[in-house]
Amino acid sequence: MSEALPPGSTIGILGGGQLGRMSALAAAALGYRCHIFAPEDDSPGMQVAAARTVAAYTDAAALAGFAAAVDVVTFEFENVPAATLDALAPLVPCRPGVAALRIGQDRIAEKTFLEKAGIPVGPWRAVHSLSELEGAIAELGLPAVLKTTRMGYDGRGQAVLRRPEDAAEAFGRLAPHPLILEAFIPFAKEVSAIAARGVDGTVVTFDAVENRHAHHILDLTFAPALVPGQVAAQARAHVAALATALDLVGVLALEMFLLPDGTLLANEMAPRPHNSGHWTMDACRHGQFELHIRAVAGLPLPEPGRHADSVMKNLVGPESYNAWPALAAMPDVALHLYGKAEARPGRKLGHATRLFALGTLEKTADPDLLAPL
Repeated sequence: MSEALPPGSTIGILGGGQLGRMSALAAAALGYRCHIFAPEDDSPGMQVAAARTVAAYTDAAALAGFAAAVDVVTFEFENVPAATLDALAPLVPCRPGVAALRIGQDRIAEKTFLEKAGIPVGPWRAVHSLSELEGAIAELGLPAVLKTTRMGYDGRGQAVLRRPEDAAEAFGRLAPHPLILEAFIPFAKEVSAIAARGVDGTVVTFDAVENRHAHHILDLTFAPALVPGQVAAQARAHVAALATALDLVGVLALEMFLLPDGTLLANEMAPRPHNSGHWTMDACRHGQFELHIRAVAGLPLPEPGRHADSVMKNLVGPESYNAWPALAAMPDVALHLYGKAEARPGRKLGHATRLFALGTLEKTADPDLLAPL
């Protein structure tokens, strides 16, 4: 499919979480319908979609029916089984495609691809056995971070090793194997950047941002990042090069560590809209979800056009979520709630983005003063 989808077409989305929800809302603004395929009924995405299929990602009959009902397929998170896209690809265009999905859901494949694409990463080793882990520790030193290669997010599936005797317990606890050991990076800031790449190869990038975490979950995103101009430009260049190397169609996020000497090391990529890009919905003329839908549908990709500085705050767990009435009363805050039925600790329930005049962040001595909460 090379021509743009006409309004009224249906975009299939694998996954029904908040990223699927916000993608579906962006699609509706462009005149498209969305059909959500997910195992969970009444997921956030299904609440705003035109159609839904509640089935396992391995259900061949359900996947065939889904393919027949949509004009293109995308996904909202990279833990959809690659075999699902293998089954759909002969029936309907899938974007960004199975190659990006496979690389994005395996840390060893991801690190290897980043290096081949010329994007620097920190030292790492694949770990298939306890003896390999001990050898990797000898090479990389301690502290180091041992991670599962698949399914880990928001701090899950990893352990910080500080002493040699930590190795055996962590290796036994983390599964499945193989694992990956990453050198501990004494970074100054975490920076991320997002690119959108179209069917014709056009790439546009959003401003680099600074991310701060609480309990291993993204807490605040400052846009733009308070970093030297050349660092911000390098972050955008890295994510653009990665999108091209992946032959990706859609949105791609790249998280990076900024070292004290100004070097950027890639940490993780996500071939989909990303939590650190939620600010773009309100601080840009064209946000990440709109550009993702535009790319998937074959539409032209305009420059994002940031018109405000911003601070995005994740609403995680009941205590943070319960602040929504106060946030809703603030005239300079855009509030987004995800429609999740249960406010569990550690669960992302919404986000709030506070907007400021352009140039405000760089003039503020303490950016924490600008946080929404």
